[in-house]
Amino acid sequence: MIVTRRIALRIALIVLATVILQVSFFSYLILFGTTPNVVPVIVVALGLLGGGVVGAVCGFATGLLLDSVLLQTLGVSSLVLLSVGYLAGRYREQVEITSWLVPPALAAGFTLLASGGFAAVQLLLGVETPVSLLVLREIVIQSLLAFFFAIPFYPLVRRVLRPALIDDTPARRLLTPGARRRNRGAARRAARAAAPRRRVGIGEGSA
Repeated sequence: MIVTRRIALRIALIVLATVILQVSFFSYLILFGTTPNVVPVIVVALGLLGGGVVGAVCGFATGLLLDSVLLQTLGVSSLVLLSVGYLAGRYREQVEITSWLVPPALAAGFTLLASGGFAAVQLLLGVETPVSLLVLREIVIQSLLAFFFAIPFYPLVRRVLRPALIDDTPARRLLTPGARRRNRGAARRAARAAAPRRRVGIGEGSA
């Protein structure tokens, strides 16, 4: 990803919109007995599209903004989301995404990791956190919901950041047929240019 000022502004708007939607909408939504968490989904999407550095920076900024809005212990969400964004970006740098199921699956896995990591960091810091089977159930359901939320959100984030993407697959698909037509046209012109020369050569030989 080529991060220009315009792309950086778009990323900042994505981070801001994600936190606002999570706090003002998704935190009041109950699905299957738990509250959906779309923040790791967007951080994973940014990491998969931008790489390890972009994912880490976006994860840290998103976590810091989320902690500030919710008046939580500063740095807890930042540390967890920084790790999630970096790992997602490193995965993208090492492995090519060949299926549309890969981003949702990674979003589900990293959401599970983020929820568990958030609870672990709170326990290490001495913050009172409920520990029970119900909490584990909520974490698992959140990861499953993240899978389905990533199906529309990942293409949306990719579409917003498309001008900055180097390996834009749709662009290659559009250019490939044109290149093939140009190559076929050049081959036909070369064949037409060579045909008169062959006829002249035959006539000279018969004379």
